[in-house]
Parts: sequence; C-alpha cells; structure tokens
Amino acid sequence: MMQDSDKDLNKKGRRTCIDVIGLGVAEHALLTPAAQKAIQQAEVIIGSDRQLAVISQLLTGNIDEHQAQAKPEAKQVILPPLSQLLALLATHQQLRVVILASGDPLHYGIGRWLLTKFGKDNLQFHAGISSIQAACHALGLALQDVEVLSLHGRPLAKIRPRLKTKQTLVILTDKHSQPQHLAQECINAGFDQSIIWVCELLGYAQQRIRAFTATQLMAASALSFDPLHVSVVEPLGTGGILPNFPGIEDQHFVTDREAGKGMITKREVRLQILSLMQPAKGDVIWDIGAGCGGVAVELAYWQQDAKVYAIEHHPARLSCLAANQQRFGVVANLAIIAGRAPAELATLPVANKVFIGGSDGELASVLALSWQQLPAGGVLVASAVTETTKYQLQHFAQSLSDQQTETLQVAISKGTKLAGQLMYKPNLPVTLFKFSKYEEVDNEK
Repeated sequence: MMQDSDKDLNKKGRRTCIDVIGLGVAEHALLTPAAQKAIQQAEVIIGSDRQLAVISQLLTGNIDEHQAQAKPEAKQVILPPLSQLLALLATHQQLRVVILASGDPLHYGIGRWLLTKFGKDNLQFHAGISSIQAACHALGLALQDVEVLSLHGRPLAKIRPRLKTKQTLVILTDKHSQPQHLAQECINAGFDQSIIWVCELLGYAQQRIRAFTATQLMAASALSFDPLHVSVVEPLGTGGILPNFPGIEDQHFVTDREAGKGMITKREVRLQILSLMQPAKGDVIWDIGAGCGGVAVELAYWQQDAKVYAIEHHPARLSCLAANQQRFGVVANLAIIAGRAPAELATLPVANKVFIGGSDGELASVLALSWQQLPAGGVLVASAVTETTKYQLQHFAQSLSDQQTETLQVAISKGTKLAGQLMYKPNLPVTLFKFSKYEEVDNEK
C-alpha cells in the first residue's frame, strides 16, 4: 500500500509501474526475454554508470531500423541517492521506467526499498543471480547451509552475534568491513583459525577467489581487494567468548564492580525474564532501569529483529551498558536512552513489551504510564527484591481488570566450598510479575 507522500505520483490516474531489473553478476547481463523487452521499451532507464554500460548493447544492438525510427532513444539517468529518487520518479510518472539493480534486486538490493514506497502492485521485478549465490556456487556451498549478513553501510560490530562454530557466513561488505576487519573480529571472538574466502569480481573475466586464515590477513594489512567482492567466513577456533545459547554468564558482562558482580540481573533470573517476555520479530521493547544491560543485551542478542530501548541514568552504569552493547554486537537493535523514567518514556516509540528492573522510587508512575501505552496483546514484566516493591506490584495487579497476572519467585543457591565441604549459598530471592494486556470487551454488544 502506498504511503500518502507517494500517492502524488499517481494523481493523474495512471498506475505507476516500474520494471526493476536485476543484472546478475555476469560481465554481460544474462536477461530473460521479459527483462530485455522492458529495457527496449523503456523511456527512462535509471542505474549506475556501470549498470548503464552493461545494458548499452541491448539499447543499440538489438533494435532494427524500423524500431529505432518508431521509438526515441531511452533517457539514461544516473541513480541518485535514495533520498532523491522519489522526486526523480515523480518527474517521470507518465513514462515507462526501468530501474537497474546489481545482482538480485530483492536480496539486499533496492527492491525492498521500492516496495515500501510503491507496493508490489506497482512494481515488476526481474530476478538476477546475486553475488551471494555466485559466491556459494563458486565455493560449493549450499545456500540453505549458510547465513547471509550485510555489513554494507552497517556497523562492523553486527558480525559479533553471528560468529558461531559451524556457521558459515556470506557477507556483503563496504570499506569499513574489509577482509582484515573481519579477520580481527574473528580473532577477538576466539576464532583465530577462521578461514576467510574473498570472492572478487564474480562473473567477470578477472574473477578471483582467494582463501586466507584470519592470522594471515592480519599480517597482510597492506593487501587490498577489488570493491566488488563478497567475503565468506568459516569461524574456526576455540571460541567461547561470545554466547551460543541464552543465559550469558555474568562474568562476561562489563559491570561497575568486579566480574560477575554489579548492577546486572543475574543469569538465572535473566533466563526467567526472557521466558516470560518471549521476544519476537518486530517487537518494540523497553527495559526501564537497565543498569549495566544484562536483560537488554540478551533481549537484543537473541532477537535481532526486535528493537530494544534501554533506559538508564546512572553515569557509571551507562558506560558499562555502552561497553556491553559493543562487546556483544547489538549495535543495530539496542538503543541506549540516557535519562530517567517516566520522563524519557514519552519520547520513545510505543512498546508492546516492557521490562521494569528499576525505577528509583517512581514505580507507581512508571507502571501507570507503561501500562497505559501498552497495546492489546502487550506484556509488562517487572522484578522485585524488596517487600515494598512486591507490595506495589501486587497492588497494581489488583487495580487492573483487563489483564492476566502471572507471578513467580526465583530463589537460587549456588555451590561453594567452605572448609573443604560443598555448601550451597542462597542468593536473595527475586519475585517476577508478568502482566498480559487483553483486548477490552464491549459489554454493550
């Protein structure tokens, strides 16, 4: 469905129809008859210099004299930044437009952006072979056995949650994620024996594929690669620095005290919170009183398609929170909000899931505001250690008519040696409340 700002493109009543053509990775585009026809009938063709050069033969070599006289030559336009593309298309809304794309336009290409602006009914896509497919075929890798990651225009730290034993990564990169950068990330994660294949100029006569170990690449800092390349990473080594499963060990977090101590929700309690919140794709989650980030980091790490907002005001804890964001690579979907609740909550996107781990004496107002903005189907989870906090949460539960309350207490005793004997030392019990918001029932119906 088109957005309001895009409806102007159709104000004359003609449906916008743009052909989006993937040129694949071959030096000479391998196009279907339908794609060739779209190019030959186009009145405006938009693409990069390289892409326009690739289809130049189609524009000149395959049109007979009669066709050339009947149809004027297509206008060729260099693809502008996306921020300017809508305005450009608006000036050509009554013309047959073709947009050229490298590889496959719907696999980390321009196609997704166009869909958000025009909707699928106004676009005709022509698939091409992507560089990811070409790299996998060149190396004999089944596509379903690899994980694809784009670091193009994205923070390098995004690779960190993906570095796992027996998980091959195919990576689209830019100048900030060159093979040497990837090698450094592998070494930092304990995968110093990793193999990195660099696949350059796939589909061209100059195609070259080279394999390096992470240590070899780090010793070759001056080695350069063609900008048109894909990197394939096979993590090898002991690893153990980044987690493989929920329940990150406390000592792996940066805190405001010694390792494993400080202002973080401890692992056993954190696992219960994750279970109660069930982070899912598309969730918007608030972590209020995030401390050093134990809960926020785990939520963002294990559900990378959710957006987590961690609210904290204490300077030392904010510093630890930022360090943990970088350490675990949750730089794209964890936002750190420096401030206090409830004041900062009004500035945030509406959350469908909320965790309250601390409130600095403002629990009543934080609960009220969080619950008020929570949509039907939303979840609010809160933790309590003191009797005062437990009472406030119990009182809040009694005041609600459109919720279901689930509560449990986590009491953990950890083994330790005392005088050569194994003893179990109890931690303070933590009480958890989960409030689920239901749709209001209209009693008049």
